Amino acid sequence: MAEQMVNEYGNDEFITGVWSERILVVTQDYEIKGYVFMPRTGKKNRVLSDILNGLKRFVAIKDCEVTHRLIPNRRTEYHSFIQLNLNSIILLRPTLEDE
Repeated sequence: MAEQMVNEYGNDEFITGVWSERILVVTQDYEIKGYVFMPRTGKKNRVLSDILNGLKRFVAIKDCEVTHRLIPNRRTEYHSFIQLNLNSIILLRPTLEDE
């Protein structure tokens, strides 16, 4: 059964058998806030450990807000999609919508 979702930017998306988690990722150079998507299988509370311990070496992040850590006054970037190499991650955690 398909599920209609509306993301924070008001875009309607059709997503089937998938749920999302809002995350904060910290790398050496960036802080990235966005959404990761996982299939509706397994335990929902294991999504982040499944991503980090899986066979894939990249994580897909949607609706991203990218802040440069080393140059804080640099303009925040917004991207609809990025792929991040897992080796560059220092910290990955769930976050709240308004955080």
